[in-house]
Amino acid sequence: MPVPWLLLFFSLILGSRPWVFSLEKLAESHDDARCSQGLSCHLWDDVLCLLERIEPPQDLVLVPTKLQTEVVLRCREESNCVPCVRVTLHLTVQEPRKEDPEEDGLQEDAELTFRPWPRNESLQAEIILSFQAYLSDRCVLVKVEVPAAMVQPGQNVGSLVFDCFKAPVGGEVRIWSYTQPPYQEELNHTQQLPDCIGPELQDSVRSCWVLPWFNISAEGDAIQLVLDVSTEQNYILFLYWNQTRNFSTRFHEVLTGPQNITLNQTDLVPCLCIQMWPNVQDAIRNSHCPFWEDSRAHRNLWSQSKLKLRVWGTTGLSWMVEAPCPLSAEIVLCWKPMGSESCHPLPLPLPRENVTVNKSQDFPLLTLHPNVCVQVWSREKLRIQECPPEDILGPQRDDMLLLETWGPQESHSFCAMETNGCTTLPSMAHTRAAFLGKQLLQDLQSGQCVQLWNDTGILWACSLQKYTHERWVLLWLAFLVLAACILLLLLLNRGGMKGWLQFLKEDYRYGGAAHARRALLLYSPDHASFERLVGTLATALWQLPLSVAVDLWHRRELSALGPLAWFHAQRRQALQEGGVVILLFSPGAVALCQEWLQEVGAPQGPAPTADTFAASLSCVLPDFLEGRAAGCYVVACFEELLPPQGIPDLFHAVPVFSLPSQMPAFLRALLGPGKRRQDTLKAHATRVGQYLQPALEECLQLGSSSAL
Repeated sequence: MPVPWLLLFFSLILGSRPWVFSLEKLAESHDDARCSQGLSCHLWDDVLCLLERIEPPQDLVLVPTKLQTEVVLRCREESNCVPCVRVTLHLTVQEPRKEDPEEDGLQEDAELTFRPWPRNESLQAEIILSFQAYLSDRCVLVKVEVPAAMVQPGQNVGSLVFDCFKAPVGGEVRIWSYTQPPYQEELNHTQQLPDCIGPELQDSVRSCWVLPWFNISAEGDAIQLVLDVSTEQNYILFLYWNQTRNFSTRFHEVLTGPQNITLNQTDLVPCLCIQMWPNVQDAIRNSHCPFWEDSRAHRNLWSQSKLKLRVWGTTGLSWMVEAPCPLSAEIVLCWKPMGSESCHPLPLPLPRENVTVNKSQDFPLLTLHPNVCVQVWSREKLRIQECPPEDILGPQRDDMLLLETWGPQESHSFCAMETNGCTTLPSMAHTRAAFLGKQLLQDLQSGQCVQLWNDTGILWACSLQKYTHERWVLLWLAFLVLAACILLLLLLNRGGMKGWLQFLKEDYRYGGAAHARRALLLYSPDHASFERLVGTLATALWQLPLSVAVDLWHRRELSALGPLAWFHAQRRQALQEGGVVILLFSPGAVALCQEWLQEVGAPQGPAPTADTFAASLSCVLPDFLEGRAAGCYVVACFEELLPPQGIPDLFHAVPVFSLPSQMPAFLRALLGPGKRRQDTLKAHATRVGQYLQPALEECLQLGSSSAL
């Protein structure tokens, strides 16, 4: 049978398996036992597999001390072979042992003297080899004789080789070896045989010829399993996830004829395996797991993996990684300072636990802390990070983490965890921890710090809240002194004072009347860079005579009330005071609106969601559908992210502004009716546009990179 070209593909993938290399072929059709030079062997045929009670020897004995196996092929013809297991035993002469009545066992007797071995007598032994496979077992006996000249206690006299135990393709067999009568515990070894994927077996073992071949093709995200199935026989295809403790079935079907099966993208993980066999009893199965090194499979694996934390009281923290496949990763505790995006792995002596997927494990902490998070690292990359929920441990605290270690003569040393490493205390470095080093050590000695860990070192969490208050007091004093100096200079310079008063008068005339006008800004949080752009826009509008409300600035109220209740409260207050609601559209906002708008044009009922924009649609859409939006709403979009034509037609019932090109008209609509100088409004629009430009460029750059 010609060898398909994809055999080379499989041989490269399976190159780490020992049976991919060329297997030795034996021409003999019968079993054979042979010994190394100087020894003589005689093979008896099959014997009963009986293991008797271990008896203490009276003289020197020959025992097997090492057992090795390898897979070979026994062939009647070049292409008519069967796999079998060759057994190699290393033999050693040992001194007799005596039975210890106190320990009820056998032990070596260093003081035992035995009669000298006669030079004219050889040493003989009967060695039994036992073979066990699925639905079959077999034992053979080999008599070995050692010449008298080679009999020396503790000497390795040679080896015994047995060819060979016939074994099933792709099966697992176990080999035992012991003496008869038994003088010691048996040696054993488990041998895995190759399956029909290997090119050696595909060419030489006829039972593999009837199996169909499969190939894997991938074009872009589409992955297909191409099966060369005979139309004369039914085959069973079995796709499964080979997991640590069990397997998860993904596909199981009887096939007839050539097939192309498309695999789900979510099923493509490293432990996805393929198995095929004819639909007959006791058929040979062709198994293969070809995705262990596939980069797409590893990406899918991490995208489907989740880290779940569970808190027990004030000291119990358990974690579990849910994943479809075993992971080569480790769990690390990290410290996340308040207001920081980065989380720094905690220093030794904390253990770096290995990950066992789908199994709950505990961390031995003395006290839980909201700043202590859990990370999953793999191949020196951070894969997953999870922090304890705020509703259990509260929000993150402004604390400093200290590590206490012991040196020689029980001397203690302290260092503080910071972004650039662990700062030794006390220190002359120009860091926050070094500046507060003496105060932190005093707090530690007075018992004001919380102990998190105590083993070969101690971790302490010390609060910085009181020092933060002191710093703000100093800043306020400095501000008041600076303001007093400026006022004094203005009073000394009457012309400057007059200009300042003129500026205040003009600001009140052209913008002061709008100071009280409220604006509620609604948006869809498409990604982090877009949220930063929205925050920049809200900050720029706040500098104008506008009172802006955006959910980015009201996280605590949102968590307490919920997004829908918070929106209703803000909308009611804005409209009652003559304010305006800004709908800032993006691709995500358009998608949400299209989901809510059904074919008849009626919105769906309210759904629980953590997204303020999605929650507000249950109230906003009826206003537009029933004609109540005019004068209350303003629609805008960033033209480089979404063209105005992409906004649903329903929302064109109110003014629609494209930013930043229509910024003056947008600001005029927000500030409301009133007499304003055109040049002042254009100046405001220019400043707002310049303020937005860096955030808009960052959003465009990140959006284009994510699209790639």
